[in-house]
Amino acid sequence: MTPLLEVAALAKHYPVKQGLLGRTQGLVRAVDGVSFAIARGETLALVGESGCGKSTTARLVLRLIEPTAGTIRFDGVEVAGAAELRALRRRVQVVFQDPYASLNPRLRVGETIAEPMEVHGIGDAASRTARVQELLGLVGLAPFHAQRYPHEFSGGQRQRIGIARALSVQPELVVCDEPVSALDVSIQAQVVNLLKDLQARFGLSYLFIAHDLAVVRHMADRVAVMYLGQIVETAPKRTLFAAPRHPYTRALLSAIPHPDPGRRGRVAHLGGDVPSPMNPPSGCRFHTRCPHAQDVCREQPPPLREIAPGHASACHFAEDLPPFDAAEGQGIAPLAARRLALYAAAKLRRSGAAARG
Repeated sequence: MTPLLEVAALAKHYPVKQGLLGRTQGLVRAVDGVSFAIARGETLALVGESGCGKSTTARLVLRLIEPTAGTIRFDGVEVAGAAELRALRRRVQVVFQDPYASLNPRLRVGETIAEPMEVHGIGDAASRTARVQELLGLVGLAPFHAQRYPHEFSGGQRQRIGIARALSVQPELVVCDEPVSALDVSIQAQVVNLLKDLQARFGLSYLFIAHDLAVVRHMADRVAVMYLGQIVETAPKRTLFAAPRHPYTRALLSAIPHPDPGRRGRVAHLGGDVPSPMNPPSGCRFHTRCPHAQDVCREQPPPLREIAPGHASACHFAEDLPPFDAAEGQGIAPLAARRLALYAAAKLRRSGAAARG
């Protein structure tokens, strides 16, 4: 099957200019050769440290910023000209991290949700009003909320409004740029459940960007790990959490704190700081912090290669790394279990409220 979204060798470099003449002194390689694909109905999670290029990648996929290099193909068609870009705008939507900054404070909620339909010429005024009422119900809000302004809602309610706006034009792919990181944990549970329910109902595909690996473990089908503008490992969710084959992925998993303070696990400490994307290290970009680095790592950049079906790693010694000790990532299982309990409780409360209504 043709993937819904294919990204190949995507790059975004920002020139750094100095002096009175504004001469270019260098390039910040925010995204540098990223490739991945998303199938229909699939959720691909993009994870990594702050500044690694996750949000920039999302904006490149949406063509909110123009790529320096690379190609983006949606449903087998390369997005290049204005006609393809306009079609992409309707079929790909976004849910931003900050639900307040992404909503126009001067528009009522009903106008905010209806605006994308007006831009794309979908329906008449009456049908758009009916669609707004339907979407508000789908995301757990009431019809009278359409007459209110964004500042009259809580953070979780505003994020629901952002989700309703994204669904108004019936997209096939939704880019979720850390949609729950600004919310309380209990509200995160409600929003994550909502996203999964909507995916099942409409067959949506998600590009899900997050820091919280417990949320990723609940949401994702596959996970791509980014470091300094490049993808260093991709794998199905269960495989990645059970047997990561890149030292950086192992460090991310081992850094998760265990909720029981009496238990102490082995943490893979990373030496040094994250290198500058303006002057990345030669060879493997992670070698300056990697405990397994050797001479070849400093000289030759490792390709992202498949080491098992569906599992790829950009490490020269991916097959030679010692087995992953479950104690290194001991925090993820109980944290994920607690989150799952919250998700289940939130879903139960919502179904009970619907039954009473």
